[in-house]
Amino acid sequence: MDNIRILPFSREYQAEAKNLILSGLAEHWGTLDPSKNHDLDDIGSSYADGSFLVALMDGQVIGTGAVLPRSSETAEIVRMSVAASQRRMGIGRMILEKLCEHARSAGCKQVILETTQTWQEVITFYECSGFAITHHQDGDVYFVKTL
Repeated sequence: MDNIRILPFSREYQAEAKNLILSGLAEHWGTLDPSKNHDLDDIGSSYADGSFLVALMDGQVIGTGAVLPRSSETAEIVRMSVAASQRRMGIGRMILEKLCEHARSAGCKQVILETTQTWQEVITFYECSGFAITHHQDGDVYFVKTL
């Protein structure tokens, strides 16, 4: 893991980060709805209130994740994605830990997130990372982690 760097988003990563996230969504859903995901058209602006991170290996974006403030004590983690060829190597955990550090340093006491109820490997990943399921709603699973 010495050759992997987790860095704040910058414009030079715009296309790669967007493509990585959309590829992951297409992999899970089988298709993409063009009316969704407009936040990825300008990641810098869309996530200016929070922290959007990229994982780089040999100069290529292989992972993403963002944390956004939702209240003075709560932040939400979104846009977690790791390239299919790089999964199960600890990259997602590295990104998740950095996002939690960002939330903690911003004064948050907890982080929340959600994922699709049928994505069992993702649910297991979050549970193994210290997140607890709070509820299920409309096909999604919601989590919380105390910082």
